[in-house]
Amino acid sequence: MTTATVNTHRDPRDRHPLLEQLSQLWRNKTAVLGLVIITIFISAALSAPWISPHNPIETSLYDQLKPPVWHDKGTWAHILGTDELGRDLLSRIIYGARVSLIVAVISVGLAFTLGTLLGCISGYYKGLIDGIIMRVMDMILAFPYLLLAIVVVAYLGPSLQNAMMAIGITYVPRFARIVRGSVLEECEKDYVIAARAVGANDGRIIFLSILPNCLGPLIVQTTLSMASAVLDAAALSFLGLGAQPPTPEWGAMIARSRSLILRASWVMTFPGVAILLAVLGFNLLGDGLRDALDPRLRD
Repeated sequence: MTTATVNTHRDPRDRHPLLEQLSQLWRNKTAVLGLVIITIFISAALSAPWISPHNPIETSLYDQLKPPVWHDKGTWAHILGTDELGRDLLSRIIYGARVSLIVAVISVGLAFTLGTLLGCISGYYKGLIDGIIMRVMDMILAFPYLLLAIVVVAYLGPSLQNAMMAIGITYVPRFARIVRGSVLEECEKDYVIAARAVGANDGRIIFLSILPNCLGPLIVQTTLSMASAVLDAAALSFLGLGAQPPTPEWGAMIARSRSLILRASWVMTFPGVAILLAVLGFNLLGDGLRDALDPRLRD
């Protein structure tokens, strides 16, 4: 009597889709670089009270506009120099990472929530509701993002909270249009027709059946929007419409030091480099996620 031999080796292509996507993301070196950059900024923001060498808002007339120094008589010096009020630049950049990331998370989270809800309603119900929602989105898209954010903040009043709200409102159409297109495509598939046939209510079909299949493009858009939010928050603060003194925010730091660019270039350079790296990290990760989540772009 012979027994059949069971092949216990699994084809790598039979792996769970999530594992395949993570593997694809890990093979993308630029995406890994973006993830490393973002991880560094998040770690710095979370551990700011412990790793910051000085108080970010403490002024010192004696230490005004000191250039970058690595050590000073065996003690921690001002590694990136000081600003016009004698505040340690490295400490302000570290705490500025916390402010910028909070703005990005809250504003993009607001846009994600509202945009997803409006996109689901528009794509699922179609008709008059779809027309009204999309025309409102088109009206918002008719204005440049930053200009519209400036108008909203100017109306609500300059503050970090109002800047987050303004950025979130201007980003809503990005998510609404992506979700609407995905929902329109999913509504024609068999599983949605079957769910309707068995009497499932609209809310269950939209949020438990359709929306999970639309998360790929949403995740990519969220990551890329985080980069835009960091940049727009810095722009609003640069114009005096975002974070107010003495809050350490990168855009506000550049605005206060723009007259010192020839006299003390480090005061303006290092916050600008921080903005550049944060935006670069989110963009690199977003591109990598797009390649990993879109089957058409895989090797």
